Amino acid sequence: MGDTEKKPLLADISRQSSFYSRQNGTYNEHEEDPELGSQRDDLKRSMTQEQDQVTLTWKDVNVYSLPKKKGCCNRGQSLQSPKQILSSVSGMIKPGKLMAIMGASGAGKSTLLNVLTFRNRGSLILQGDVRVNGVVVDKSSIGNISAYVQQDDLFIGAMTVREHLTFRALLRMDKRKTREERLQKVEDVILDLGLSKCADTVIGIPGRLRGISGGEMKRLSFASDLLTNPPLMFCDEATSGLDSFMAHSVIYALKSMVRRGKTILCTIHQPPSDVFELFDEVFLLAEGRVAFSGPIPDAIEFFKSNGHPCPMNYNPADHFILTLAIVPGKEADCKSRVKKICSAYEASQPYIQMKEEVKSGPVQVSQSFIENTLNNSSRYGASLVQQLRSVFWRSWISNIRNPLFVRIKFIQTIFFSVILGLIYLKTDNDYSQNDIMNVNGAIFVIITNLSFTNLFSVLNVFPLEFPIFLREYGSGLYGVGIYYMSKTLVELPFHIIIPVIFMSILYWMSGLVHDATSFLIATAVAVIIGNTAASFGYVVSAAAPSLTAALDIAPALMIPLLLLGGFYLNSGSTPDYLVWLKYLSWFSYGNEMMVVNQWQDVTRISCSSNTTCTPTGDFVIKSLSFDKDNFYLDLGLLFALFVGFRLLSFFILFVRAKRSSS
Repeated sequence: MGDTEKKPLLADISRQSSFYSRQNGTYNEHEEDPELGSQRDDLKRSMTQEQDQVTLTWKDVNVYSLPKKKGCCNRGQSLQSPKQILSSVSGMIKPGKLMAIMGASGAGKSTLLNVLTFRNRGSLILQGDVRVNGVVVDKSSIGNISAYVQQDDLFIGAMTVREHLTFRALLRMDKRKTREERLQKVEDVILDLGLSKCADTVIGIPGRLRGISGGEMKRLSFASDLLTNPPLMFCDEATSGLDSFMAHSVIYALKSMVRRGKTILCTIHQPPSDVFELFDEVFLLAEGRVAFSGPIPDAIEFFKSNGHPCPMNYNPADHFILTLAIVPGKEADCKSRVKKICSAYEASQPYIQMKEEVKSGPVQVSQSFIENTLNNSSRYGASLVQQLRSVFWRSWISNIRNPLFVRIKFIQTIFFSVILGLIYLKTDNDYSQNDIMNVNGAIFVIITNLSFTNLFSVLNVFPLEFPIFLREYGSGLYGVGIYYMSKTLVELPFHIIIPVIFMSILYWMSGLVHDATSFLIATAVAVIIGNTAASFGYVVSAAAPSLTAALDIAPALMIPLLLLGGFYLNSGSTPDYLVWLKYLSWFSYGNEMMVVNQWQDVTRISCSSNTTCTPTGDFVIKSLSFDKDNFYLDLGLLFALFVGFRLLSFFILFVRAKRSSS
């Protein structure tokens, strides 16, 4: 709203000031003219909106890619010089404008967007600066006032649209907002972006769970970032993978946002003509240089004046891209044409004026707003308790909404416990010499089955959600510790219930000592073993680049630990050079504890006269090179492995997150 529009309204309010009376520093609403109150609210909203508007500028941006070095571990000398990706690129976008960043493949669109959003810049050499309303910004500060809608739509597919937006609202919105205000904002955004029809529909998982359409998913991406009402938005290939109708719908939604004063940049690849005409300005890149920046009609006129008129009834976007493209086999001619166009624009009066405006900076009517927002906003919008509660809630829903996965876990547990119970079936405790091997075999099978079951059940925890985690962590939604704690706490009940069910069936069928105390001890040990194996699984899951890699790595790492568990190799026969590995084997500690628990109170084992006998349980324990006095030591070491593996997996996840966000 300009000054000429504000003055009449302010004067009108002044003339009607008699309607107000001060009581304790507040207006008496009973004496207020309703029409005047409405005018005052409109003025307040318009002035607030203007204060929150931003102008984004970038000046003399040069970007170079570092070539890979020769030699071992990339430590040798490079034989190539750095390749320049962007060359002295300057530009500006003002409030209420929707700008399309366009160019042929390799023109530098994605690189420019990464520079402006301070993302994926680790291996690049950068020059130039980026400013918002004349204030120099960095990665953390630009994130406080902007939203970045990336090309790939990444969501937790088991969540509904409303649940996803509620999750974002609870974590990302201003801390001063109440829960009711946040939920109301969710409903407003759903209505604004036309998501009411699918609000209670699950988002879906491609190939597994049917959900919302591609256009609805793209609008959901915008809705996720609109909850915080950012004045500046970046969109990477907003229409990628959408048909013409959905593309028009998405860009029209962006157009509606800029009408409310937002500043939006959007990279786009050859949009249809009806979509392209929705943009206010176009920023053309070619061979890392600026080919044009400004209103679309001016771009058409510029290309015409330089000998490249747009044919009648032809999409201007296609014309610009084809004119600036480097055609294979005609590289020299195309590069010469691009160089001529870029040089002509850089010498034009509009470009010179724009660079002067960028250099001097825009009118800083809202610099205080920018500085307060950039400097005083914390990385996370919610408290640690709220972060933990929200991420745990989402993780729990994601698990529960997969009934097939949950059902298979319990069916598999019951099936294997019954089958193994039938194999080792023994209904009494009258042990013979042959029972020694059978009982010890049953004990080790229990340990092995629980280890593999719990370990493989967590291998998919991090690889499947890692891209989503990196995106949400990079946007400051929550911390690494919160995410790790939530994911592991959600899995914890399964790692307790499943061993209990397994032991309750197999223990009594397999002829282990029929004693309630021994059963409870064996079950407790089984729970600890299962959770220690799961902790080792988290290490593999956090370190593996994909689920396939995790499934390949886990067995290779587990087999040596299993062989040193005291069943296939006597505990006293471990080679000296592998003793260190034995200390990492929960199979060894668990086996010793369960063997001691089973045999320590067995005082008689029947024996025929023609065989070498093991008369008591103590002899069984000693024959395996186990020691009854090690029970509590083994328990402590199992807990140490449990904690150590958890800390290691968290550290790996933390390092990967930090590297990816740099």
